[in-house]
Amino acid sequence: MTIKFNKTELFAEAKAKLSAVLSNPESTEAEQTSAYQNYLEVMQNEIVKAVSSQVNNEMLDRSILQQRGQNVLTSEETKFFATVANSGGFSDDSILPVTTQERVFEDLVQEHPLLAEIGLENLGAVTRYIDADPTKAYAWGDLFGGIAGQVSSAFSESTVGQLKLTAFAAIPTDIEELGPIWIERYVRTLLSESYSFGLEFGFVNGGGTVAKQPVGLTKNVDPETGAVTAKTSSGTLTFAPSQYGEVVAGELYNVVKALSVDAKGKSLKVNNKIVMVVNPVDEIAVQMRNTIQTANGQWVTALPYNIKAVPSEEIAVGKALFFVKGRYKARLAGGIKVKKFDQTLAIEDATLYTLKQFANGEPKDNKAALLYDLDIQFAPLTTTTTTAPATTTTTTGV
Repeated sequence: MTIKFNKTELFAEAKAKLSAVLSNPESTEAEQTSAYQNYLEVMQNEIVKAVSSQVNNEMLDRSILQQRGQNVLTSEETKFFATVANSGGFSDDSILPVTTQERVFEDLVQEHPLLAEIGLENLGAVTRYIDADPTKAYAWGDLFGGIAGQVSSAFSESTVGQLKLTAFAAIPTDIEELGPIWIERYVRTLLSESYSFGLEFGFVNGGGTVAKQPVGLTKNVDPETGAVTAKTSSGTLTFAPSQYGEVVAGELYNVVKALSVDAKGKSLKVNNKIVMVVNPVDEIAVQMRNTIQTANGQWVTALPYNIKAVPSEEIAVGKALFFVKGRYKARLAGGIKVKKFDQTLAIEDATLYTLKQFANGEPKDNKAALLYDLDIQFAPLTTTTTTAPATTTTTTGV
């Protein structure tokens, strides 16, 4: 498992600042570097605190740790990270063990629902792959006629090598002295957190090859020029209450209908495949508008047409992004390569490394995702004041 560290308000602020700088096309390289270093330093400090706490409190042996679901290294991992501990750091161009890379990928999709719903794939060492169009991967013809030429257009070769996803790991000397288990946990936690931020930003807001980023779901690509532009709103959703839910069902019906046709006007099967991404701030409002209490007292939240809602800080407040699962290609490839960073960072008593992996993402067309405005209004609560009736007293004289 990764290290559960305390994501403080300071960490949230550093993450938000980095996201804002990366989203601003006018930000300079120095501003981006400064924001990233600040994010990295805050994250590292929080993880180191968590490690110190766990080391002080965890005195169990390896067998008990394994029974309780804790991380126990394979022989290859133990050998690799023991070498790191004994030599005082990673050697240049070393590659993390495959099993460690697989754990990083598992951590990513388990802890970050958006990456799981997008369908992030880990191709391992493979950097070239073949895509198949199921609508073309068949052919009718004569019994003894050739078919190879008829289906060749159904397959296309792609490469995940145009872009690199880089995470920086500043490993304190104290961590290296704790041994292979804690080095592996520390590196894997850094990778999972850094990658999740980088991947979500790229897959949602990426500006394309000009920005050296994936093409995000909130972007359109001009089919002729390849220019990447921000999507405009496809409408407004209110999730307004009504007696039988006609408003919510009607609004989301229009969303489903719009996503049921690709950019060329061809019909698609999207049932049970639509995901709605909203900012965590708006997630609560959407849940409230779509939560009911059953007869046995349970509260159930559900959207019409089996639309699944997931939160992401990369979606602006007041916006909702809908996409169809399987219509965005998101892939990691090439293995995670470690290299010592040849520049200093403002972190004392630590060694800085870069951990690089090929990654890319792009929608199949501009109808793979649609952006909507949210206008969810709540009536102000009214307080009813009850006034006690006046009491009349009658006095009788004697």
